[in-house]
Amino acid sequence: MNVKSKDFQKYFRFLKIKAASISMLDKYILKQLIEVFVLGVIIFTSIIFASETFTQLIKQITQFGIPFNIAIMMVVLNLPQVFVMTIPISTLFATVMTVNKLSLNSEITVLRACGIGIARIAKPIFAFAILMTVVSFLINEFIVPAASTQAKYLAIYSLQKKHVPEGRMNYTLNETDKDGKLKRLFYVQKCEDKTLNNITVLDLSNDNTVQIIQAKVGKTADSGWIFDGGVMYTLSTTEKVLNTTLFERSNINFGIDKLDSLVKDEASQYNFFRLMKFIHKNKKNPNILEKLKLELQVQLYDKLALPVTTFALALVGIPLAITPPRVRYNRGFLFSVMIIFVYYVIRAFSLNLGETKAISPFLAAWLPVISIAIIGWILYRRKAYTIT
Repeated sequence: MNVKSKDFQKYFRFLKIKAASISMLDKYILKQLIEVFVLGVIIFTSIIFASETFTQLIKQITQFGIPFNIAIMMVVLNLPQVFVMTIPISTLFATVMTVNKLSLNSEITVLRACGIGIARIAKPIFAFAILMTVVSFLINEFIVPAASTQAKYLAIYSLQKKHVPEGRMNYTLNETDKDGKLKRLFYVQKCEDKTLNNITVLDLSNDNTVQIIQAKVGKTADSGWIFDGGVMYTLSTTEKVLNTTLFERSNINFGIDKLDSLVKDEASQYNFFRLMKFIHKNKKNPNILEKLKLELQVQLYDKLALPVTTFALALVGIPLAITPPRVRYNRGFLFSVMIIFVYYVIRAFSLNLGETKAISPFLAAWLPVISIAIIGWILYRRKAYTIT
């Protein structure tokens, strides 16, 4: 009995030591993984900001006349959407760089000699990838819609408020279309305390009519410019008719027509279930183009597929990062760039096929993930379950 008790205690201590060593291995891998992941998020977010977001910022300031501070706030509100894109590629970058470093330092060889295989080494990496998948999904579901909606409200606010010439006298303002043709001409005699005094508006936006609006007092609101106590002259260019209309209050939605160019991605303002409800509600709406309906359906399924990409990229990154014994240089960054390039080529091609109705929207969103996952699983099985 005593012998069995001692044997049991030895076996228990052995399991305890084994568990401690496994825990240390997980911590060691996760520590390196997180460090490179944070670096990857900073690098890839900066690249996307410098290439796309910064260009959009300049466009908002110059073309739409949005104040610099509001444009900066809109950029910050768009960052969660950028994070959803950078989390998968940063996870891949961290996976490849970490595993490649372990391989170059012969740590993987030592661990395998001790009976710890690739499948066991990959466990903390897969756990981290699953966690980042969940984080990416939660950001895309809860933070991105709220931030995108707030950015749209700021766009509306700035377009309505930016034209208030506070403290100016005899102020004129032109509004042109995309071809540079004059649409409206505004004249304000004086603006004081956000109140427009003695306003004249020449409206040429309609090809068949010319409108002249005169009002004593006006102000801005979310719905447009509100004029009180005025008269509207309408001249028909085809029938040579002049109509005069007196009004107590009139509203002109000056600048609202630019919002479609300023806020393009409407799907980002909805989470998965709200977007699904929106698509179902407007499925037979004749005012929504068929192409736009297809784009919304593709983006609906992409809200689920994009976070799952995080795990698929980690799966393909592990086997590619394990360096053969003869190779003594770090190929991690090169492999990361290569995998990211292949993934985005497949993604762009697939989404375009879905938006042109060549394939179903579901397949268009999931095809890149499925392709990368299949390739990753084949490569992973060869590395994890075969002796090399």
